Amino acid sequence: MGVIDKKYDQMFGKSIAWYERGKTAFAGGVTHQSRFTSPFPVYFEHAEGAFKYDVDGNEIVDYVMGNGSLLLGHSPKSVVDAVKDQIGRGTHLGGATTWEVEYAEQVKRLMPKLERIRFTAAGTESTLLAMRIARGYTGKEKIIKFKEHFHGWQDYAAIDSGQAHGGIPRAVRETVIVVPVNLKRVEQVLQTDNRVAAVIVESNGAHFGTFPLQNPTFLHDLQDLCRKYGVLFIMDEVITGFRLSKGGAQERWDLDPDITTMAKIMAGGQPGAAVGGKAEIMEVMAFKGDPEWDREKRVAQGGTYNAQPITAAAGIAQLREIENGNAIELADRAAKRLKDGFNEAFMKNEVVGHAHGLSSLVQVNLGYDCNCDRELCTMPFAEIYQSMPAEKTRALRRAALVNGADGMDWNGLCFVVASAHTDEVVDRTVAGFSQALKDLRTDGYV
Repeated sequence: MGVIDKKYDQMFGKSIAWYERGKTAFAGGVTHQSRFTSPFPVYFEHAEGAFKYDVDGNEIVDYVMGNGSLLLGHSPKSVVDAVKDQIGRGTHLGGATTWEVEYAEQVKRLMPKLERIRFTAAGTESTLLAMRIARGYTGKEKIIKFKEHFHGWQDYAAIDSGQAHGGIPRAVRETVIVVPVNLKRVEQVLQTDNRVAAVIVESNGAHFGTFPLQNPTFLHDLQDLCRKYGVLFIMDEVITGFRLSKGGAQERWDLDPDITTMAKIMAGGQPGAAVGGKAEIMEVMAFKGDPEWDREKRVAQGGTYNAQPITAAAGIAQLREIENGNAIELADRAAKRLKDGFNEAFMKNEVVGHAHGLSSLVQVNLGYDCNCDRELCTMPFAEIYQSMPAEKTRALRRAALVNGADGMDWNGLCFVVASAHTDEVVDRTVAGFSQALKDLRTDGYV
């Protein structure tokens, strides 16, 4: 057993019992695929600000941040107060509420190109609905997506997204065209297949920017290509929305998508998401009083928890903080300090690797380096993919954990930074990361 695994067992021993209990309750022992890790996941009990605390009482600097949903950190007062106030007034009112209208108006203030909105309960639902809207509006059935781009776990999105394909019908696979991140390849498809309804793209590249897009040029060129061939341009802003700027990637880079999908930050840590877009397109969901339209052609959507009052209250509170405060600037500044610290740690420890990333997302690649500007990594897709296999990525996450910090692992480790990460917290993380590199060297990973 290596140094990292010994430390892991010693620090997180009580989590082993919880994992054993979990295996009797959940398929595979966990209830979200990203929570699986070997030899066992760490079980957390509570969190505040930049920290979370596990069942052994360890204080861990959190850079998972609710899978990217907590830009303000854990339990910000404005969001907690809004939830407390609403929970005593009703968690589900079983009808239209004033909250849902105010929620939509708040979203539209930050993303003014969204003329109409429909709420969902998760990012996966949003991408599923966006694809259905695109098909309903165009009358065409195929969707183009990019290799490794993650748009949730629904059937149409899961194909070639880094997830297993079990249970996805062949007929579904035949309606999804997966292409490499190459605009010439997209155009080749559009030139030869007139059944494409839309192109969907993760706005900062696959998996939180692990495989970066060369933006803004790529997105603008893709948008132009969609316009040229009359297909809808869907920007997946589940991750980038209200993070890359107050209005997401589309406002930062002045894009005009036909449809936008959102989740994570917009819901204040609650289960909430949305689809927005141009009025003409979104109105395919409206009742018209025409029986044939309403029953056969209209794009249908339900959802018991769409903009339920708790989510709406939390979402409004968080988005108002983002609109009126400096949360994005604080998070971006902390991310730059973290990224610079990581890159310095690589040099001081004479370990090959680098940290890169846009805004408040920091990606760590171990064992490979390039001459990028440390914002948009220019390593080829295949090189990034091959450099961080699952075993190596999980070892990096365990090494970070035993040295006091947690991040999201997927072909590398992503540190999702919040405004709650102060200079002191960042410097503490960098020191722990430096020790993690030493541990990885001792165990033969580098």
